[in-house]
Amino acid sequence: MSVHILGGAQTDFAVNWHRAGLGFDELVRSVLDDTLSATRLDPAEIEVVHVGNAFGQLFTGQGHLGGMPATVHPELWGVPAARHEAACASGSMAALAAMADLESGRYDCALVLGAELEKTVPGAQAAAYMGAAAWAGHEALDTDFVWPTQFAAIAEEYDRRYGLDPEHLRAISALNITNARLNPQAQTRGWSYTDASFGADDAANPPVAGVLRRQDCSQMTDGAAAVILVSDRFLLRRSDIRDADTAVISGWGHRTAGLPLAEKFRRSATETHVFPHVRGAVLDALSRARVSDIHDLDGIEVHDCFSMSEYVAIDHLGLTAPGESWKAVESGTIARDGALPINPGGGLLGIGHPVGATGVRMLLDAYRQVTDQAGDCQLPGARRYGTLNIGGSTTTVASFVVEAVTG
Repeated sequence: MSVHILGGAQTDFAVNWHRAGLGFDELVRSVLDDTLSATRLDPAEIEVVHVGNAFGQLFTGQGHLGGMPATVHPELWGVPAARHEAACASGSMAALAAMADLESGRYDCALVLGAELEKTVPGAQAAAYMGAAAWAGHEALDTDFVWPTQFAAIAEEYDRRYGLDPEHLRAISALNITNARLNPQAQTRGWSYTDASFGADDAANPPVAGVLRRQDCSQMTDGAAAVILVSDRFLLRRSDIRDADTAVISGWGHRTAGLPLAEKFRRSATETHVFPHVRGAVLDALSRARVSDIHDLDGIEVHDCFSMSEYVAIDHLGLTAPGESWKAVESGTIARDGALPINPGGGLLGIGHPVGATGVRMLLDAYRQVTDQAGDCQLPGARRYGTLNIGGSTTTVASFVVEAVTG
């Protein structure tokens, strides 16, 4: 049984919902209205709802977000719903749960929605809240900036094992933020930068942690994204839906490691990759999609919460040998016109990173690419597309392959 993406929607990630006096109810209502409009779906056809959210209680005091869709859309009253949390991979976990529902035959039409509000508190407090996705009370104890510190440690580990030039990290940041200028829903699309913004000048691009500087770090973001997933059975009942308007999730991978970053390093000390479980999730997705090599994809969304996380993604995807991600950066392989474009819409660095929404946004962008609906971000001829979404210090990993439907 195939799982199909019928369509979806994303809010404008540049909007500060808290400043506008709006909460989760308006955020969820907005993305749900747009999703129903984009898919021309009657809400009565939705049989199950899965919501991805990581930090609702911390930033807003609001938990139990599985109940929010029914709160704002009375037609969903009584429809089974649940919230899923796996840090930055929360949205992907919601998608995997929905896929299992469809594949089991329990339901035929699922709403997958990811949402996060992060601008309700000052930046330092927000960064401290995000630290809950690490091993709280056990690691990164001497900083409120847990995730810059953790990914700076990953950069140090790469440097120790292979050597690392920070200029390659800054090149990744510049590429993704440049790509985001074409994206009408990207957080940074109208932001002003100079060449110095992506250099080593401490005033124009201040140090944050280790080798990471300001533009190496994604921003606090408010936003939501949603997709409708349906079964073969649903499409048989809806002969009015054209193949060209749908895509298939042909492969998926999901791996989980323990929380502590130092233990991840210890366990992989004799392995070929720094994070073997990340490599495993990618290989699982490719295998299930019957894809022999990552280069058989036409593009991929990767989790660049920091430039270093994309650097990790490049060699774990298999674009280069372990530790040689820099080669894909220097050669232009990952550019929009390269052999395997990465984040043509801007990634997390450019589009923004509302944590619970990111995994769903990646699926939506993959769908848009293979159905030729990506607008100015469209890759010509894209028919098979991948995603790689991580939570924490790669603790939770999810990877998907999305393909156009062939008649």
